[in-house]
Amino acid sequence: MSTPPSPTATTPIRVPAGTTAQQALKDAGIPLKGPDGAVVVRDVATGDLRDLAWTADADTEVEPVAASSPDGRAVIRHSAAHVLAQAVQELFPGTKLGIGPPVENGFYYDFDPERPFTPEDLTALEKKMTEIVRAGQNFSRREISDAEARAELAHEPYKLELIGLKGGAAEAAEGADVEVGGAQLTMYDNLDPRTGERIWTDLCRGPHLPRTNAIPAFSLTRSAAAYWRGSEKNPQLQRVYGTAWESKDAHKAYLEHLAEAERRDHRRLGVELDLFSFPDEIGSGLAVFHPKGGVIKREMEDYVRARHIEEGFDYVGTPHITKRGVFETSGHLPYYADTMFPPMELENSEYYLKAMNCPMHNLIFRSRGRSYRELPLRFFEFGSVYRYEKSGVVHGLTRVRGLTQDDSHSYVTPEQAPGEIRHLLAFVLGLLNDFGLDDYYLELSTRGDDPAKQGKFIGTDEEWAVATRVLEDAATETGLELVPDPGGAAFYGPKISVQARDAIGRTWQMSTIQYDFNQPARFGLEYSASDGSRQQPVMIHSAKFGSIERFFGVLTEHYAGAFPAWLAPVQVVGIPVTDEQVPYLTDVAVKLRARGLRVEIDDSDDRMQKKIRTASKQKVPFVLIAGATDAEAGAVSFRYRDGSQKNGVPVDEAVEQVAAWVASRSNVDPVAADPTDVPAG
Repeated sequence: MSTPPSPTATTPIRVPAGTTAQQALKDAGIPLKGPDGAVVVRDVATGDLRDLAWTADADTEVEPVAASSPDGRAVIRHSAAHVLAQAVQELFPGTKLGIGPPVENGFYYDFDPERPFTPEDLTALEKKMTEIVRAGQNFSRREISDAEARAELAHEPYKLELIGLKGGAAEAAEGADVEVGGAQLTMYDNLDPRTGERIWTDLCRGPHLPRTNAIPAFSLTRSAAAYWRGSEKNPQLQRVYGTAWESKDAHKAYLEHLAEAERRDHRRLGVELDLFSFPDEIGSGLAVFHPKGGVIKREMEDYVRARHIEEGFDYVGTPHITKRGVFETSGHLPYYADTMFPPMELENSEYYLKAMNCPMHNLIFRSRGRSYRELPLRFFEFGSVYRYEKSGVVHGLTRVRGLTQDDSHSYVTPEQAPGEIRHLLAFVLGLLNDFGLDDYYLELSTRGDDPAKQGKFIGTDEEWAVATRVLEDAATETGLELVPDPGGAAFYGPKISVQARDAIGRTWQMSTIQYDFNQPARFGLEYSASDGSRQQPVMIHSAKFGSIERFFGVLTEHYAGAFPAWLAPVQVVGIPVTDEQVPYLTDVAVKLRARGLRVEIDDSDDRMQKKIRTASKQKVPFVLIAGATDAEAGAVSFRYRDGSQKNGVPVDEAVEQVAAWVASRSNVDPVAADPTDVPAG
């Protein structure tokens, strides 16, 4: 779900020494309620967020942080996570606490209960949270020493681990409420607003809302198993997810968004439309495509194969397994060892299922001498690769263990690299447009400056600087929004990824283009330059779909299963009013098939209206209905996917209309109002 822009920044507010931030905001006339009301403040000098109850030791300038801003929403969600934890321990005494951070569009909290939570438990927890919110308990921050925290949290083993009792030093899990490495620990107490009595407490860095009843709207969404600190070696906990928003309207809109996403879930539609499945007998994350799904997959493959040939690529093929040494040479071992399937021992050698195609393309390049006259040299294949994704992240077609990439590699001179990247960007953006994904931006993943992450990258500073500049210049020339992703590069070089928004505003990473100056050196790739010298090429990786499986899943959700006519598994269904019209429609189908169209005749025993409903549920673009009058007139009635209908259309005209619409490769549906208005192809 897209995030509305933050309210316009205001002039910094001065908080006099000894005054609370809340009082200073009140004095300045800053609202403290509603979506635009301040929930915390940001210290202008340090950038730190402070509770409204924070009292300045010296005069300090702050900026109000609105509830509807990203930081404001995070504070609301963090506070809701603490209310959830309080509710869990009140309803399920003895439950141990993990961590409870805000996340995109919501929050979660990890627990170690006596038994897994049920849907009924979540209902009870949401009711208890509502009671806590309405009680208006005060969030109160206090500093505490490590020793005091250990004593106070002696019954909370996971919290003790975070403050170093087990780890030997203060250490934070991802999303933990504890600062790393010896920073001041703080507790947040929930206090009775009438008596000031402590009701519940948690180790937390904050900040929080002033009171629980400042949480405008929330709900719990689901629970799932999660390993403590994300490691399979640690205990398995129960993670409860929820969402919280700055207003009831924003909350309602998000829940409607979730409901629409559920209706579009490609896993459900894959079953309903008979497109693909994941048989347990084969294994998790390994899809099989059924005949109807096979049609869509074939159309995708035919399209991208033809486009690669048009763009100057040569089709190659490589095996599914290879000896270990290939991935050692490429550098993928040990970087990707954790996501590769375990090796097989064959003929005194270790073989791996390939997790990427690039090393084998390098061997094709190296198979004979190369001249500068051959460059750019472009290889392409539908390469099946296998990645041992953890079971917890496998998700339908969008995160699988077996996938097929439309993988290509361009070998160019350094001087040719900028032009090749522009060429590839135009290719991938054109492809997305052709499939109806025309709302996108670019993301530039670089090495970044974080010293802790530099160990995962290979190559010199100069090489990285050159590669990054080339990608950035090409991306900037497109005029598209360019979002930085420091630290997100591959180990061998920076990359551009296209982030496409679907029909309901969700963002998906699609095509990627990567600049690689490392693998050519590691494989000793060379070409003969015009002066006779031996030079090293630059290698540019690109995947247009990314993976066919992922792209298929995204398209299914983008179109909610109602694929454009050119992609639809069944493009036309003929429905007879009575059995007597079956032969007539069969003749119509012959004419349609002669134009390369995919046609079925529903000659089942169902009544006509049920047949129409079945075609609608299967999201067929065109339904041709024929009764006795139609047969006598040599006509059909057209029924469109939106439910509109046009009667008495001559058969030849109907065939021409369907054929022209499919040939146009339009990504919108025809309607009865003007069905002959065929978009340009």
